[in-house]
Amino acid sequence: MLLSYRGFMNTKLYHIVTYGCQMNVHESEKIAGQLYALSYTATDNIELADIIIFNTCCIRESAETKEIGNIGAVKTIKKSRPNVIVAVVGCMTQQKGFAENLIKKFPFINIVLGTHNINKLSNSILSVLNDRKRINEIIDSCDYTDKNVPIIRDRTLNAWVNIMYGCNNFCTYCIVPYVRGREVSRLTEEILQDVKELVQQKNYKIITLLGQNVNSYSSSLNGEKVDFAKLLRLINNIEGEFRIKFMTSHPKDLSNELISAIKECKKVSKYLHLPVQSGSTQVLKRMNRRYTREHYLNLIEKLRTKIPDIALSTDIIVGFPGETEKDFEDTCDLIQKVRYNGAFVFMFSKRSGTVAETMPNQIELAVKRERIHRLLEIQKQINNKMADEEIGKKFEVLIEEVTEKEAIASTSFGKVVRIKDANLRVGSIVDIIVTNVKGSKLIGEVYLGE
Repeated sequence: MLLSYRGFMNTKLYHIVTYGCQMNVHESEKIAGQLYALSYTATDNIELADIIIFNTCCIRESAETKEIGNIGAVKTIKKSRPNVIVAVVGCMTQQKGFAENLIKKFPFINIVLGTHNINKLSNSILSVLNDRKRINEIIDSCDYTDKNVPIIRDRTLNAWVNIMYGCNNFCTYCIVPYVRGREVSRLTEEILQDVKELVQQKNYKIITLLGQNVNSYSSSLNGEKVDFAKLLRLINNIEGEFRIKFMTSHPKDLSNELISAIKECKKVSKYLHLPVQSGSTQVLKRMNRRYTREHYLNLIEKLRTKIPDIALSTDIIVGFPGETEKDFEDTCDLIQKVRYNGAFVFMFSKRSGTVAETMPNQIELAVKRERIHRLLEIQKQINNKMADEEIGKKFEVLIEEVTEKEAIASTSFGKVVRIKDANLRVGSIVDIIVTNVKGSKLIGEVYLGE
């Protein structure tokens, strides 16, 4: 069931604090749907909330530390208003033994759920209200029932749609397979129905497909196998004016057929987030990424040959155990060869239970900081130069936000353009010409023709 309700005012209030990836953002929309079904209304003021929910992430130590600190800060609210319900859900609590330790540290927590049973939150809330008992339920198997979970979407134009859950890759640095479980692809007909309903609502102009590795999607429709390339083509055939985006892709599963689908499907955004993680084959091997530097660069060549204007972004981990200066220089060289439109760069962070946690030759923090600074500076120079190259080009853009002074729009290639025209309508599509840049930001104006 899909809801896009923003609210009649109810007397009971909830506040959701979301950490982590787009998957978590979408799961918070499902949490909001469950709370609305219980007659709660959202509030931005945590001090007023009758229910406070922390939807957590554990991908990096820094995120986890921040989350624990913010949960602890709720103790003051709980003291002044003992009936406030505090719930902690998601990836952080799914870690082995974590929920028990969290409750010992913060006994005021009422509900703890993992990643596999967030859809049980409404039942847990009713149990707390009726029985005043703490709920601590972490299960190991998936219990996904998307079609039965109400959703309150918090974006004006973009709608997230899960196509799969979990991950089978077991990269040595990553905790996702341990807290999200093994891959489970949703039924194709369910996904298509979700998209059709969203498009029929008219206001959603971007459909973003979500999965830990969308490239490995596998299901069937009418007895025929449906891989991710086929799924894109099926969604592309749905009537309506909208864009299709997706994340995240794994290089080892980027097929020629998928590249062709991205090129040939008019509604599919010509933007691809393709995490490389390292430019060194030796580091990639220790990461268990199952591709080499050469294979990755070959994929980039294929993409640029078939889709010359494709925009590319990536994730990079700096300071993975055993990373030598030569390994790091290989990464610097790779991003200069690829010329990404954007790069998300992180320092390696130990995650309990992963292979990389106990690897020898851990890199000192000072070295990681120095390397990440160098890498970010290279990427900044690339972004600035690429922005300069866009001056004078014409793009079709989708207006995503309008302020008192300007409109913010995006191209099908993932480029963001600021337009000094506050009279444009959110959701409209216009032609613009890039007139200037500010650093790596594009500035344009509506194109009125020759």
